[in-house]
Amino acid sequence: MVFGGIQKLTLIDYPGQVAATVFTVGCNFLCPYCHNPELVDPQKIKNQPRISEQEILDFLATRQGLLEGVCLTGGEPTLFADLPEFIKKIKEMGFLVKLDTNGSNPQMLAKLLAAKLVDFIAMDIKAPLEKYKKVAGEKISLENIQQSTELVRQAPDYEFRTTVLPALLSSKDILSIGRWLQGAKKYYLQQFKPIKTLDAAFMKEKPFDETKLNRLRGLLEIFFDRVEIRE
Repeated sequence: MVFGGIQKLTLIDYPGQVAATVFTVGCNFLCPYCHNPELVDPQKIKNQPRISEQEILDFLATRQGLLEGVCLTGGEPTLFADLPEFIKKIKEMGFLVKLDTNGSNPQMLAKLLAAKLVDFIAMDIKAPLEKYKKVAGEKISLENIQQSTELVRQAPDYEFRTTVLPALLSSKDILSIGRWLQGAKKYYLQQFKPIKTLDAAFMKEKPFDETKLNRLRGLLEIFFDRVEIRE
């Protein structure tokens, strides 16, 4: 695996747990609003400092009994064939494991679930299926995305989440996502923040008005057990 960094303490990335976050390098999606371009853009990746697996494991060894979980994010962690082996090492230390994924590799998700290696999966939903390629790239397999949404529901705990901004998703699109994923436990609307983006043009885009976003949250409640806005 290729790692681009570690956040040694987070109270946000793993809901309900005190955790560390590990970042993998590389992604097969090209979402223009991505807030980790240094882990996605091929040119910026060249300049991204690396951290070794052993450095991560050595750090986690010093945090046994202090941290409860480890969040694996990216980039896209499921691109690495040795992900299960890395997670096993983390689990052997007694940590819970949360995986952030774009859902492009259902085969890896199935393997991790079968081996009981993940305690929480957060899947980013980019758009309703009919607009997925427009938002995240033409090479996406919609079949893989659909399979992953079904697998995620089998995890011990999970959430679906969508970064929302008017330039890419209308209110109608967001409600279409709700109908697609209805019955899921948790769905989060993540407010777009023009702080750092893969496509520099999106730094000029404006997020949804707070009132409109709250109205959407209310409309989505019929589809999910829980709907929240994540700032």
